[in-house]
Amino acid sequence: MSASEELESLAVKYAKEAIELERKGSKRLAATKYQRAIEVLLKLCSLYPAAPQNKVYTEHVEAYKKRIQELQSDEPIAHPMDSTETRDSKTIKLDQWVLTEKPDISWSDIADLERPKRAIEESIIFPVRRPDLFPLGWPRGILFFGPPGCGKTLLAAAIASEIKGMFFCADAASLMSKWLGESERNVSQLFTKAREVSENGQPAIVFIDEIDSLMGVRGEEVGGEVRVRNQFLKEMDGILDKNKKLHVYLIGATNKPWVLDEPFIRRFQKRIYVPLPDVKARMDMFQIYSQNLKFQNNVDFAELARRTEGYSGGDIRDLFQSTQIKVVRDFFQRGAANDLNAIPDPITMEDFETIIVGRRPSVSQNIIKRYFDWDESFKAS
Repeated sequence: MSASEELESLAVKYAKEAIELERKGSKRLAATKYQRAIEVLLKLCSLYPAAPQNKVYTEHVEAYKKRIQELQSDEPIAHPMDSTETRDSKTIKLDQWVLTEKPDISWSDIADLERPKRAIEESIIFPVRRPDLFPLGWPRGILFFGPPGCGKTLLAAAIASEIKGMFFCADAASLMSKWLGESERNVSQLFTKAREVSENGQPAIVFIDEIDSLMGVRGEEVGGEVRVRNQFLKEMDGILDKNKKLHVYLIGATNKPWVLDEPFIRRFQKRIYVPLPDVKARMDMFQIYSQNLKFQNNVDFAELARRTEGYSGGDIRDLFQSTQIKVVRDFFQRGAANDLNAIPDPITMEDFETIIVGRRPSVSQNIIKRYFDWDESFKAS
């Protein structure tokens, strides 16, 4: 057992002892045990400042501090089980991960990205419709990687809209912040529920955003992080078994594919680069973002597409938003907003040019080269 695992186990031990002492009515001793748990958790945070589960540690520190204050007051306090969760006190609620309302996003709302769309069709949509056509099974692990703001999360949302299945959406924070020392149990129950859904006839998609936070290689790893990674490997092996015809899929999205551990990379049979939009894709995005806006005739989308080389999808969205805000600002500055029947002027080409002069692409060419090199080494489309 590593030093971090020992410290984490010690914190859990003190917390459980505090709860038991509360049950017996020993408030003073219970407060002492909570204080010891706090000290251990703070030590963990100081030794491993970059660990993703520091959020859960600090949450428990605050909860234990509050509990100590309650124990030291003369006011009646709730039963310890009402305020301090333990492994056996409650079953993990999966509602936070289930997307109950399908997002209002379709394939037509996503400009270009034909390669990722094709991977989704081959891996999810076609096998769901005709599993009999896939005697060798089908890919169940898909990794989307690329610069921020290029549509990785939108692709996952579009899948949720296109298929009649259950969509689970999680990230490192939601998986690591429920149970002190038991985060891997979150992962297990998440995949268990996904398998149950599939066994009942519905496809189940588990989408993990910023998956590098859970599966990245780090110089220092605390115990809980190691156990979560191992649990993920186990669960991925379970859904990738070709002898099982379950429609359970894991989709991961990351802006930092180079930090992923190789055992995880191998388990994503599809590794798809989601690049910056090209000229055609930028033109398509202009059409999408312009639907609810008014323009003068001099606005030239072809010229704007040329001027926005290197922009991400997020950059283009921000360009349109900033231009619209500029027009509204001009409207207010000339006092026209006092007339409730007045409306801002249509957007002009000059409005766009004013904003473009003050903006630069959010993704550098050095980062683009890094994505290209990683794609050349690990591509699997």
